[in-house]
Amino acid sequence: MNDGPANTRAAAIRGAADAAGLIDTLTRLGARANWIWFLALAGLFLDAYSNAALGAGLSPMVKQLGLSPTEVGVLTAMAPAIAIISNPFGGWLAARIGRVKPLLMTKVVFALGAVLTASGSGFQTVFAGRALVGVAYGIDFAVAMALLAEYTPASLKGRLNFWQGVWYTATTTNLLLTLLFYRFDVGADIWRWSVGSSAVFALVLLVLQLVFLVESPTWLASKGRLAEAAANLRRMYGFDAREGGPETADTATAAPRQVGFRDAGVLFRRPYLPRTAISTVISLTQAMQYFAVGWYLPVISLELFGKEFEKATLGSMAFNAVGIVGGCLSAYAGRRLGLRVSSMAGYAVVFAALLVMGATFKELPVGLAALLPVLFIFFHSAGPGPNGKSIAALSYRSDIRTLGTGVTGMLGSLGSVAGLYLFPQLQAGIGVGASLMVLSVVPLAGLLTCLAIKWDPTRASVNLEEEAIGLRDREPVTA
Repeated sequence: MNDGPANTRAAAIRGAADAAGLIDTLTRLGARANWIWFLALAGLFLDAYSNAALGAGLSPMVKQLGLSPTEVGVLTAMAPAIAIISNPFGGWLAARIGRVKPLLMTKVVFALGAVLTASGSGFQTVFAGRALVGVAYGIDFAVAMALLAEYTPASLKGRLNFWQGVWYTATTTNLLLTLLFYRFDVGADIWRWSVGSSAVFALVLLVLQLVFLVESPTWLASKGRLAEAAANLRRMYGFDAREGGPETADTATAAPRQVGFRDAGVLFRRPYLPRTAISTVISLTQAMQYFAVGWYLPVISLELFGKEFEKATLGSMAFNAVGIVGGCLSAYAGRRLGLRVSSMAGYAVVFAALLVMGATFKELPVGLAALLPVLFIFFHSAGPGPNGKSIAALSYRSDIRTLGTGVTGMLGSLGSVAGLYLFPQLQAGIGVGASLMVLSVVPLAGLLTCLAIKWDPTRASVNLEEEAIGLRDREPVTA
């Protein structure tokens, strides 16, 4: 269960820099650390599954509940809209009480929201359920990405991008189960089964995370809880870590303090401003392009493959399976090219794919027409799709990391809402083909941003906790 001989060296933990530096000595994760790492990642599976659950059975739900187009628009955009607020709140909460407690709380909220939605008899009940899901989604994503970054050694930073493969796996799983429920002839209630199944996933994950998750040693050390930090380093990685001696002059400047919302201003001052800018623009643009096109793949599938529910669902599953491959390869691309360059490559292909897809929509043979969404999904998921959140999680020191992931997630959710709202409006006004051509401006904006800002945490050889020691003296202390 250990990571090898390097873990047996004795180490004194006197602050967050020591904890982070010790983790960074690893070149791989052992069995226990890998299990805990992927268990934290599994929360993002639930985030994606819950977001996809409503879309898979949207048409039957609309008919059964007699929803108006406005009500449908509100429900589909509800979760990411609420996440605009809950993302930064989750970051603030995790900065104060740790990473694990908020993650556990969100699983309970997820389950309650899913049950309320699945049992809804009208718009108001489903609205309330989706609002709860949005609260949980926003908090969970911001906190999970920060925890994964603090679990991960510097040499393995690129593996944070695995969250994108998990996202598409969750979406595909939901579509598969929806197809299974359809075969059981559940009729118009198919959407209730799709949404209700996410409550089961939430409760199972709650139990597993409650038993096995380990609080971030780096966060504990940043709060002066050095004995607990050392204990968690021993438990997760097998290090011979012990609480260090009296603080030196350097570590004294990193005295524990409570982080407040006013600390978010640090994200917009150097050296963090370029990091905040590139992570938020990537997060915003990738979310807009995905939720404008990727989330509406069932609609596009209907146009390409016919109006039958099974054919459209299978077509959407095929597109998402491509996302699984691209999302898993994004970790390799991030390691080989860096997160910034891999984002640029993805944006360039997505830009071209949207232009061609829009210009030739429904004019090409089905085989060629289907290839364009495949290119879109693959290069989105292998490039910018995961990188905004990964860059944010890897660019800030531990005491403000969740604030950074929260702000990035907030703007990503804003992009999600914009995409969910914008595409149907464009589609109704100018048609699917012209809409896709208009949306090509989104990846172009992301590409230009990556060209202008050179920051890439996978190419920066800096211990963020050590970097912070000289910065804290210039920052206001909040209560």
